[in-house]
Amino acid sequence: MTDTPRAVLWDMDGVLVLNGDVHYDAWSQTLAEYGLSMSREQFAATFGMNNHNILRRLYGGRLPPAQANEIAVRKEVAYRRLVQGRVQALPGVLRWLAELAAAGWRQAVASSGPMANIAAILAELGAWDSFDAILSGAHLPQSKPDPALFVRAAAALGAPPARAVVVEDAPVGVEAARRAGMRCIAVTSTVGADALRAADLVVDRLDHLPPDAFARLVPENRG
Repeated sequence: MTDTPRAVLWDMDGVLVLNGDVHYDAWSQTLAEYGLSMSREQFAATFGMNNHNILRRLYGGRLPPAQANEIAVRKEVAYRRLVQGRVQALPGVLRWLAELAAAGWRQAVASSGPMANIAAILAELGAWDSFDAILSGAHLPQSKPDPALFVRAAAALGAPPARAVVVEDAPVGVEAARRAGMRCIAVTSTVGADALRAADLVVDRLDHLPPDAFARLVPENRG
């Protein structure tokens, strides 16, 4: 009997790349065109959610649906313009992608961002071939901490939730992993360690993880 597949589900923003400032710049520029604004505190509290849930959280029903959709789309257009040449893989990312693949782990990007954003980042990193599946949660009705995106990503890789490890940087993402019944490694690229304490492991940088970090969370299960 072969080993049940093991999976690693990678969030993108703040995990593969450090791009929070680019997102904030894109939000600030776009919202200003509508006479709106977003504080740094509001940005931090909603980081990791998809745009529609961010706008709903910040403005409730004050924005007509058509306008909210327009803002969400224009923000991402601004982001893709601003991100060019401004990102690189965070320390340890490329090494872990290669080592996990060599060890037989299946890997997916599971990001709340739209697919065009994911494509832009993977193109910047030259990392398309590192992943077996790429999923966007931009159009899901509920954003993280709802677990739907991670559940779908694990299913796409053929791995049960108990055999999946999520790599996250945001509290909503850590909570989504826990709700999905998955293990979680959190990196403090966006918020402090205390906000991520629900994760199984919390590190400042992925290259600080011990060599057996993923294997300890989900051991091989041959029988």
